[in-house]
Parts: sequence; structure tokens; C-alpha cells
Amino acid sequence: MHIDHTTIRTDNLAETRDFFIKVFGLTEGPRPAAIARAIPGHWLYWKEAPLVHLIPASFYHDRTGQSPAEAIDHTAFFMEDYEGFTQHLKQLGIRFTPMDLPDIGERRIFLRTPAGILLETVFRTDNGISTTPEE
Repeated sequence: MHIDHTTIRTDNLAETRDFFIKVFGLTEGPRPAAIARAIPGHWLYWKEAPLVHLIPASFYHDRTGQSPAEAIDHTAFFMEDYEGFTQHLKQLGIRFTPMDLPDIGERRIFLRTPAGILLETVFRTDNGISTTPEE
């Protein structure tokens, strides 16, 4: 099973878009006309598929009368090259928290978007897990 997409509500659209492009190498791509006409935002693609949808939190406040929220508990992305990704985050100056789960053969990294949304990256390992690198 893989994530089809994650929708994030944020009133920091441009900053959040740029974050996903810079950190994960996503590219901005087209949105269906009906959605683009009805809801402002961005679709960010990995290869040929839209993976992250960004919409303004205030859009829902305007329509429902409820308070807007920067919303999602977290989304996990399956990734490759744990060492390369940790170095990438360090070069970008992005704080993160590693978690090794040797009993299930995984290494995880937790980080936050500029708006504070929690993201998790999951890296599978075939053998023992080495010591967690320093931040």
C-alpha cells in the first residue's frame, strides 16, 4: 500500500509549496479544471502522480464559518537513501528527529513543514540498522 496523496490545509501556500519542492524534489503540476476553478492551491507531483495537495485553510473558514486549521496529524512517505536524505536535510538547515526501529527493519525521520505540520519518512532496511546519525 502506498499513499495516493495527502491534502494539507495551510495559509502559507507558497512557503509550504516551496518546502516540499526543495526537501522532497516534488514538482508543481496541473490540477483538474473543476478543482482549480473552485479551490485555490497547488498540486505537487512525484514522477507522474500528484502526491501532495495544498489548499488554503482560510478557504474553508470562509465557506463554513469554522476556524481555519493548519491540518494533518502526519503523513508518512516511503523513501530510499536514508543517509543521503539526512545529509540533504542538514544542508537545508531543517531540524529533524530520527527513529530507528530495528525489530521491523525500518529507520524513520520526523520533520515539520514551515507551518508546523508533522511529516514522517520511512526507510526500509534489509539488515541491521547502524547507529543513528547526529543531527
